Amino acid sequence: MPPSAPAPTSPRPGAITDVAGIEVGHFTDGRRPTGCTVVLAREGAVAGVDVRGAAPGTRETDLLSPSNVVERVHGVLLAGGSAWGLDAAGGVMRWLDERGVGLTVGPARLPIVPGAVLFDLALGDQRIRPDAAAGYAACEAASNTPPAEGNVGAGAGAVVGKIFGFHRAMKGGIGSASVTVDGVTAGAIVACNALGDVVDPETGEVLAGARTEDGTRLLGSRRALLRGDTPRATLAGSNTTIGVIATDAVLTKAQAHRLATVGHDGLARAINPLHTLSDGDTLFALGTGASGATLGMMTLCVMVAEVCALAVVRAIRAAHGVTVGAAHLPAAGDLG
Repeated sequence: MPPSAPAPTSPRPGAITDVAGIEVGHFTDGRRPTGCTVVLAREGAVAGVDVRGAAPGTRETDLLSPSNVVERVHGVLLAGGSAWGLDAAGGVMRWLDERGVGLTVGPARLPIVPGAVLFDLALGDQRIRPDAAAGYAACEAASNTPPAEGNVGAGAGAVVGKIFGFHRAMKGGIGSASVTVDGVTAGAIVACNALGDVVDPETGEVLAGARTEDGTRLLGSRRALLRGDTPRATLAGSNTTIGVIATDAVLTKAQAHRLATVGHDGLARAINPLHTLSDGDTLFALGTGASGATLGMMTLCVMVAEVCALAVVRAIRAAHGVTVGAAHLPAAGDLG
């Protein structure tokens, strides 16, 4: 009998920085788990956005409507700190302006930096949150190398599985992935702070989320809700998954908006439940056009959904458990 073939192995997904023209930098505040992440497109990128959660914290999203005038952005901010974290975008603008990057408007230059935030104020001293200095520091750290994942940047204070109470939740994080088809690359970076569970879309296995009351096992929120378990009351906006999709394909603004919309399909493969009244789920999409190719929207949409799902899984697999005060939040690897 011939020996069996070795089990196939899956290579590590790439990163959003595989997209030409994209750089990523993190700032992580060591005084408590919080931080911010910046995605830079110094040459400008056509941009779109889709906000699906019912409790978003965002900046400059109206500007990205396909019916509005500005076509290109120069960076996107993802931050912890809830609405306070939006201040970090000022530091991103200053950093870009110092380097001559921005939209020329008469005698002025305006770096265009939309952004979104997630709620991480439940861990540690909520008076510590990302500010303009944090945004500037994230830009200083930016490069086109694969970004760190897990408990860093906007994912530093991320927590998942709070649907049956914070004491039964687990550590979230930030992750990135990319795929390439016919010379065109699409990538995503996602900070996952979801109310719901995170599921491996390939196997259906729950990776992290609400735990049983004794904290030793994963509960499986979808099945628990369907059998009638009562979720814990949750503050609106105290969750949220935020991210950036990027491609080097040539896009119109309307196409960028469509890619942001389809990216949420990828989130839905990996997070359940999603887009709840307590989440502010928001995805931005950027097209650098650096490949010079268009590829086709059907294939691009499949690529974008894929990388968003992979980035969520990466965020959870790269996270590590934390203890802050009386709260201990295990990570996916801590439950065996």
